[in-house]
Amino acid sequence: QARFGAVMCCCGPCAMYRRSALVSLLDQYETQRFRGKPSDFGEDRHLTILMLKACFRTEYVPEAVAATVVPNSMGPYLRQQLRWARSTFRDTLLAFQLLRGLNIYLTLDVIGQNIGPLLLSLSILAGLAQFVTTGTAPWTACLMIAAMTIVRCGVAAFRARQLRFLGFSLHTLINIFLLLPLRAYALCTLSNIDWVSR
Repeated sequence: QARFGAVMCCCGPCAMYRRSALVSLLDQYETQRFRGKPSDFGEDRHLTILMLKACFRTEYVPEAVAATVVPNSMGPYLRQQLRWARSTFRDTLLAFQLLRGLNIYLTLDVIGQNIGPLLLSLSILAGLAQFVTTGTAPWTACLMIAAMTIVRCGVAAFRARQLRFLGFSLHTLINIFLLLPLRAYALCTLSNIDWVSR
């Protein structure tokens, strides 16, 4: 994304903005609304999209060093993920409007990021349906999920030139048992304006 000057989400604690650019968008940023209600979460993704809509570039700087606080227990982690899921669903719709004016690679990248979880969900549902209706193990669904995981992690390991990215395949289990149900809940509660954090 940085190659095309359009990083789609400049993460809050890791982002810096030119002051003149921020001031020019401050009114839009501070009056963010969703379904007619004021909204103030997902502000990093929303601000990034406002920057791109205003034809500013968003860049990745690999030399930069930033520190942030991360959840260290399950409750705060799930609340963070719920907040991020709602933000992603809401602001992805805004991002799709931008894609026409950006590079085709960015369009494919954004679509791929959104289709991946959908394909994983469909594979799980197909496997469950097979198990419920026939009583047989859903090996096809399991193999599909394993293949998707290996391809994704393999590409990351190849691009980063680091084999440790293959270990990210364990995240698929977290995705299946925790994050997919959480995302389904987030989709059903998009209008909830609570930060669900302290």
